[in-house]
Amino acid sequence: MPKIARDKERTDHGPVLASETEFDGYTINFVTFKTEMDHAPLFKGLPGDSCQCPHWGYVIEGRLAFRFGEREEVYEAGDAFYAPAGHVPIAAAGTEYVQFSPAEELRQTSEAIQRNMQQMQRG
Repeated sequence: MPKIARDKERTDHGPVLASETEFDGYTINFVTFKTEMDHAPLFKGLPGDSCQCPHWGYVIEGRLAFRFGEREEVYEAGDAFYAPAGHVPIAAAGTEYVQFSPAEELRQTSEAIQRNMQQMQRG
């Protein structure tokens, strides 16, 4: 059975360290935030300007919030979470979590994030 270790093959994306693997139609990510991050700008153009991929996960360290319109749900170290499509994550600096996501939905959302990041870099 495939597995992924939290510290194996971590990729440094500037404010975020991440490792991931995909199997059986799901992606497993370990994510660490070096700085506080509100993901809202990354989801521009998606329905509701929000993430369209559901995630199940566990907060290892720090604080993670999901905004659903005007409502916000907060998770801290030791909390498990489920975030259905239609959320915007906000992570405190030092937050680390593991999440499980349907691979195809995550891929589509990641493509939109990459486009938005490129536009933000062009200024």
